[in-house]
Amino acid sequence: MIPITENEIRDSFVNCSKGEAKRLTIPKLDTRPWENLDFFGWRDPTAHERAYLIAERGDGLVGVALRLSVAANGTRRSLCSVCVTSRQGPGVGLMVAPRVGKAGREGNTIGLRMCSDFACSLYARGLKQPEPGGRFEETLTVDEKVDRLVENLGTFLDRLTK
Repeated sequence: MIPITENEIRDSFVNCSKGEAKRLTIPKLDTRPWENLDFFGWRDPTAHERAYLIAERGDGLVGVALRLSVAANGTRRSLCSVCVTSRQGPGVGLMVAPRVGKAGREGNTIGLRMCSDFACSLYARGLKQPEPGGRFEETLTVDEKVDRLVENLGTFLDRLTK
C-alpha cells in the first residue's frame, strides 16, 4: 500500500458523514510498514468498539467505518475471513459496517470476521505470527496468500458499496 495522509484518510470514507470522518482519531502514520500493508486498519483508542479500514480500490482509496464485536471466550478459535488465519478468543472479531447510501441510512449492515488487530497483511506474509495453531499448512506462496487476502477484502467492500 502507498503511504497515505490524514487528509486522504478523512476524505476516503464512504459509509459515514464528513463530520464523523473529521472527528475520528487517526493513529500515527509515519511508523506504519506501508510496503507490507494491503490495507490500513485501526481501532479507535477512545471508543474500543469502533474501528476503521482504508483500502486501495480502483482509482482511489475507500474508507470504511466499522463496529467491532469481539468474542468473550478466550478458548474458542475463529477464522479470519480476510487472511484465513485462525485466532483464539478476541483475536478475530465480527466487523460490522453500515452499507453505503440509503441502505446504510436505513440500518442495513454487512459483517465480516476479521483479525481484530488488523494485521492480516503481516500474517499473510509471515511477518507476524499468530498464537500456536493459528496458521494452516498451505501450499500457497506468499504472493498467492496476499492475492487471496486482497480478493477477500475486495469482496466485502464490493458488497458494502453496492
